[in-house]
Amino acid sequence: MSIKDHVAIITGAGRGVGRATAIQFAREGARVILFSRTNAHLEETASIIAKTGGHMLSVVGDVSQEEDVMALFERVRESYGRVDILVNCAGIIATRPFVEMDVATWDAVLNVNLRGTFLCCREAFRLMVSQQHGVIINLSSLSGVKGVEKFPGLSAYNVSKSGVAGLTEILAVEGKPHNIRVCAVSPGAVDTQMLREAGHNLKAGMTANDLAEILLFMADDSGRMLSGSNIELFTNA
Repeated sequence: MSIKDHVAIITGAGRGVGRATAIQFAREGARVILFSRTNAHLEETASIIAKTGGHMLSVVGDVSQEEDVMALFERVRESYGRVDILVNCAGIIATRPFVEMDVATWDAVLNVNLRGTFLCCREAFRLMVSQQHGVIINLSSLSGVKGVEKFPGLSAYNVSKSGVAGLTEILAVEGKPHNIRVCAVSPGAVDTQMLREAGHNLKAGMTANDLAEILLFMADDSGRMLSGSNIELFTNA
């Protein structure tokens, strides 16, 4: 099955996994809405998509700000009248020993990674319930999976990604009666700027393009049985 002409919002589309996913989806014929707080990054992504003849709409905003997220979905509603797919790729990381953790850093990570996912999911749900269909894919992480090796200094990140996994599970339950499927993917080390910011000399086991291909599989009809799943991706560098 194809996602051709499906309306797909990709958060964090300015770089990394979000950019790779937006490019991949546009290549498959989706009408891609790029959302990020850095306009210059969005312009780079949009330029790449335009060169391949893809369809895109760029919206600048911060996923952690309710008014920005509501404005995004209102723009999409006015332009397309629906949302078929939401992929929550926006995320940040901060490395800080827990005894030195300040509230501002903790809140910044939780606000983007968890609050931002909640806000985007909520607005997508409101549209998808009315249209009685939709797909939501959330990016969690092995950092948020119980029993997987953890690294010092990443407490806020770990907690945020664990929260994303929990949110995904309950949304799959609430979405089922409305033909909304919700799933998550928890990759290990992906070759992105965020990985380098994490420190610990972590070696990437996959590229952003590798993960984008998996997200494409999950978004189209091939992933129809995955609602409620959190796909854990263990890779070896």
